[in-house]
Parts: sequence; C-alpha cells; structure tokens
Amino acid sequence: MKFFIKSFSELNTTELYNILQLRSEVFVVEQDCVYQDVDYKDQKSLHIFGYKNDKIVAYTRIFKPGDYFKNSSIGRVVVAASERKYGYGHKIMIASIKAIKTHFNVNEITISAQKYLKKFYETHQFKQVGEEYLEDGIPHIRMDKK
Repeated sequence: MKFFIKSFSELNTTELYNILQLRSEVFVVEQDCVYQDVDYKDQKSLHIFGYKNDKIVAYTRIFKPGDYFKNSSIGRVVVAASERKYGYGHKIMIASIKAIKTHFNVNEITISAQKYLKKFYETHQFKQVGEEYLEDGIPHIRMDKK
C-alpha cells in the first residue's frame, strides 16, 4: 500500500469526502459513538492515507508539537473494518511515525488511545502515561513514545 501525506489545503474534495466517510463509518457508526468528528483540527494537521482499489482504507492525522499535545501527535487512526486483517493498522502507524520524524524533526509522540488498543500501540513502542479517562464516552489512555 502506498501512503500519501497532504496538508488540509492539498486535499481534493474527493479525498476529503472519503476520509470523513471512513472516519464516520468507524468512529460514529461501528463504535456507536455520537461525537463531533469535524473539529477544526484537520486544518492544522497533516493527513496520511492509503488506498486499496481506489478507496481510502487506512488513515491518520498528525500534528506538530504544540498543535494538539506538547509533543507531536497522531490521531484519528482508522482502518476500514474489511481491511484490518491485512496489517494496514501497523503500516499506517509506521508511516505516521516516519512522517513525524521527516516533517517535524522530532521523535517524541503523544496519543490519546482507545484503551482496548493498548497492546497494538505498545508494539510501536508507546507506553501508557497516567490513568484511564473517558473521551466521547469511550475509555482512553494517554500513551507516549520517546
């Protein structure tokens, strides 16, 4: 899978629509969580996404230090349900970590991870910091990578 990295202004309308559709499909419908996905943070972030058969199936957004957390950050990590068995979650995380190093020249990354994905993020050297908390009604934990 080839990954693309674009700023908000570089996204065309079809890419933006497909990204928002994927995020809504997973975070709102699949996880049955009503929340405001369109949060005006997309304009500050770089968008990383991968295609399969002309469809965006993996996505994250990354932030430079200070735009979301003190450290650089990865958020909205999502893979289409039908594509999770192919390891695209790991591939998009590797691409996102590399993009942070390339674009922001830093190694420290903070994420707000859904608690059930703790082991997944630990495979990418993230470690839990602090206690569990609720975000949009879903248990989350802060995780840092040095």
